[in-house]
Amino acid sequence: QVQLVESGGGLVQAGGSLRLSCAASGSIFSIKDVGWFRQVAGKQRELVALIFSGSNTDYADSVKGRFTISRDNANNTVYLQMNSLKPEDTAVYHCAIRTNAFGPFGSWGQGTQVTVSS
Repeated sequence: QVQLVESGGGLVQAGGSLRLSCAASGSIFSIKDVGWFRQVAGKQRELVALIFSGSNTDYADSVKGRFTISRDNANNTVYLQMNSLKPEDTAVYHCAIRTNAFGPFGSWGQGTQVTVSS
């Protein structure tokens, strides 16, 4: 079992920056890929950024060039650096892991709220 705890959300003005953290504990050896997702009430959850076990990354088109996902293996933490934030980035951000390349994401954290004011 892997436990994930997100932090770093908050209220920021448009154009500002935030860095989210996803700290992992438990059976961390089983983690292959880590994703950051966001969800707005009443809308489908969206995959924002993904970091693979080999440290390759992938991003939703809506955040490319603005968000950067990275991992600190020594501290079992994955970060999401968010720059040039827009009001449409407002959401609850969750991290999740998968233990194989084609499996589902799981071990969802409780989420952290990001609010971008215009």
